Amino acid sequence: MNSKGNTAASRGLAACHLCCKLAPQELHHCPRCGAAMHLRQPDSIQRTLALLVTACLLYIPANLYPIMYTDQLGTTETSTIIGGVLLLIDLGSVPVAVVIFIFSVMVPSGKLMAMFYLVWTVERHSPLNPRQRSVMYRVTEFIGKWSMIDVFVVAILAALVHLGGLLVIRPGIAALSFAGVVIVTMIAAESFDSRLIWDNMEDKNREH
Repeated sequence: MNSKGNTAASRGLAACHLCCKLAPQELHHCPRCGAAMHLRQPDSIQRTLALLVTACLLYIPANLYPIMYTDQLGTTETSTIIGGVLLLIDLGSVPVAVVIFIFSVMVPSGKLMAMFYLVWTVERHSPLNPRQRSVMYRVTEFIGKWSMIDVFVVAILAALVHLGGLLVIRPGIAALSFAGVVIVTMIAAESFDSRLIWDNMEDKNREH
């Protein structure tokens, strides 16, 4: 079965990224709003892969270095993300520990693995179900922003807890690294053109 003509790309049409108008790709600029038009985002895979590698490099210090310093009566204590989770479990705050573990450890690492998987399948022209991969991309893009919970908690504590020098909470270098991981992975998700998944399926159908 020939699927030629099933997609706008196969008809030589490009969608404007601003107003979503379909127009012939030869125009290069949207006839409605004047924005630059591309059949697909230029160098989408290369830029996404570069951003994912950057996020992985930032994720290392985000987990190894302290995310928070607690100064109390002249004594300074440090807390990493995992250390904070374990401390909350010891204090009996298991639900809070589970929430922080999910959104600060599982969500960022899961998003990185999902994005690497999507890039790999597009590069290998994988025949795997494109609908499932599209759903994976949408879910990954949606939940990524919620992994900032640890950074928000540290920022709020640092702003509120300052009891006359008796107790001071300061953010550590891991907080900046972790924020960088979340921001870079969000940009990576935006730079990935999910339409490439369906282009692969169309190419496979044409071969048959």
